[in-house]
Amino acid sequence: MKQLETEILIEASPEKIWAILTDFAKHPKWNPFIKSIMGEKKIGEKLTVSIEPPGGNGITFQPIVISFKENAEFRWKGKLGLRGIFDGEHYFQLIRQENNQTKLIHGEQFSGILVPLMGKALDKTKEGFELMNKALKTESEKRGELV
Repeated sequence: MKQLETEILIEASPEKIWAILTDFAKHPKWNPFIKSIMGEKKIGEKLTVSIEPPGGNGITFQPIVISFKENAEFRWKGKLGLRGIFDGEHYFQLIRQENNQTKLIHGEQFSGILVPLMGKALDKTKEGFELMNKALKTESEKRGELV
């Protein structure tokens, strides 16, 4: 198993960040890592997610939503090929801080027999998380009034 985890402090409320994060149609306009997300925002539903790590090849996969707690947590679980080959549980957590700030924790826990062979690809994935975090921060902080 391998876990990637990133975090960033955003000068906006969890409600405001959640609205941006879960507005799938607008991801292509601001998100440098997740190029598109389609599907129903509901536990048990399948999404279609296209990612493009920096300097890496894009990939599209179909994870299942396993947590969707408004203004707090969005989590999905996906696999490449058969389960147990290369699986990932991706998550976004929003934690309210003082002074209308929010800590975003963005990560993924990988498991499966290919994980030990995916070192460089996972490094690029972490870079993609960090780029997305910065873009979400910029998008959240530039939008007019506070929620």
